Amino acid sequence: MLEENRIAREVVDAALKLHRHFGPGVYECVYEPVLVYDLAKRNLTSRQQTPVPLVYEGITFDVGFKTDVIVNDLVILELKSVEKLEPVHFKQLLTYLRLTGLLLGLLINFGENLLKDGIYRIVNDL
Repeated sequence: MLEENRIAREVVDAALKLHRHFGPGVYECVYEPVLVYDLAKRNLTSRQQTPVPLVYEGITFDVGFKTDVIVNDLVILELKSVEKLEPVHFKQLLTYLRLTGLLLGLLINFGENLLKDGIYRIVNDL
């Protein structure tokens, strides 16, 4: 989990930088590619809109789950730009963690006036 925590620190730092630049309320589709760009400058690899298959009784179903960003194949980022996060947003990220077997996810709501109030760590208890 040490590497996941290091990645999370870099992601939070990059997200704060973006939020200071753009402010709250810009569409999620704007924050995502710029965040990935900034993470690449920090020598982190990211995959955007990665499909997450659902496996049930040995059969794989492509049901349309997609993570926003996966960083270094270790940390999932679920990005929002909404006035208020809902419980479903937290459940969505936890579902992605469970389906991928990854341990750490960050739910980041760029819609907050203070971004620190919109960053949540979600841990997969497996």
